[in-house]
Amino acid sequence: MEFKKSLSLKNEIGEGVSAFSNTCSGIILIGVGDKKEINGVQIGKKTIEGLANYIKQNTDNNVYPDISVKKVDEKDIIIIKVNEFDEKPVFFRGKAYKRVGKSNHKLSASEIRKLAKESGKKVYWDEEVCNGAKLEDIDMNKVKGFLEKRSKFSGVAIPSDVKKTLETIRGIKKIDGKLRVTNLGLLFFGKNPQKFIAHSEIKVARFKGTDMVEFIDEARIKTTFLEALDDVEKFVKKNTRKAMKIVEFKRVDIPEYPYEAIREALVNALAHRDYFFTGSTIRVLIFDDRIEIDNPGIPPFPIKEIEGKHFARNEYICRRFHDVGEMEEYGTGITKMKKLMRKHGLKEPVFDKSANFFKATFYGPKEKILDLVPSIPKERMTNLKELGLNERQIEALRLMVNEGKKMTNKEYCRLFNVSRQTATRDLLDIFNKKMISKKGKGRGAYYEPK
Repeated sequence: MEFKKSLSLKNEIGEGVSAFSNTCSGIILIGVGDKKEINGVQIGKKTIEGLANYIKQNTDNNVYPDISVKKVDEKDIIIIKVNEFDEKPVFFRGKAYKRVGKSNHKLSASEIRKLAKESGKKVYWDEEVCNGAKLEDIDMNKVKGFLEKRSKFSGVAIPSDVKKTLETIRGIKKIDGKLRVTNLGLLFFGKNPQKFIAHSEIKVARFKGTDMVEFIDEARIKTTFLEALDDVEKFVKKNTRKAMKIVEFKRVDIPEYPYEAIREALVNALAHRDYFFTGSTIRVLIFDDRIEIDNPGIPPFPIKEIEGKHFARNEYICRRFHDVGEMEEYGTGITKMKKLMRKHGLKEPVFDKSANFFKATFYGPKEKILDLVPSIPKERMTNLKELGLNERQIEALRLMVNEGKKMTNKEYCRLFNVSRQTATRDLLDIFNKKMISKKGKGRGAYYEPK
């Protein structure tokens, strides 16, 4: 434990963060003197946020400490909890420190090399043990459901020893002969994951208009990752529009957005978010003109270079999504989202990062839901031919049904280079088969699908 009299001692606070990160977990109390006297500190609106950002921006590896405020003797003190890092050394402003007794000492070059060598194995947050969680907090039915889904997708046989498999897929790990639950285990198979990892919930909201002013609908999704994907998709479907179109003489609903693209963005957010950033959650925000997905934690390279890049902040979360077909090969997510939006007739999603967040924005249709229905397939054309329609009539039907074209006798003549008599005969034949109806009279008459 270390005491700092005031927030003005930021450099000393940063050195303490580096020292605890490199040596042992520890606590820094701000507003407490060396003799443990309670001085207190002035807490403004952005004091805690500013302190967290200062520590993050000046440490490498970036440190996201747990910061809280407590009242002691009617005075506010700040508590910074720092966990020892698995991947060392952690630098503060280009220098690394270690804890020796009650003091922080700067590491020499040889000590830095030794520390780096000793902690050479990279350990991911998702495979770390979740403090406080027990094996009873895992729902074995969810594990079995995952293994069944994995088997269906990838053909991997369902194992008989579920507990052993849970250890293999990093849901639990053995430490000192005891099985401990990992962060991944809770997020994929937990009975109540947010009890232990509160910031893993997803906030979803539908706003009126194009600003974050008035809510129409909102929810907090508190469940495992695979269940959350379905819950968020249901919310998006409920809060976005659909268009109705008649295709092949049947009603077809056209969604405002391609749900698969939104789901892909959410999978990427869950897999790549920075879970050390405990103060924020993933948000899915729906407006009249767009959907935004905010993700705490930015990628390690510029936006313009992100497409096709592979980086896994949470290696095993990525693997588990891949196991059940929710994530393709690493680095393909951005390309897939762009392709799905273009295919839906919408502009490509926009990706940007600001401060500590990565955001994906999907813009909807500007005026109406676009005509996205493909042409009448070959199988249907065969059926139409069996009804006695010729190729001209089938193409005329395609134009009326799929492209909303109002077919006049004159337009039929122009399109198919036939006489007026032939056009009249063809259109009347389709009309008599009760596939189209006639509107208007005389020269203003036209045909449209029933």
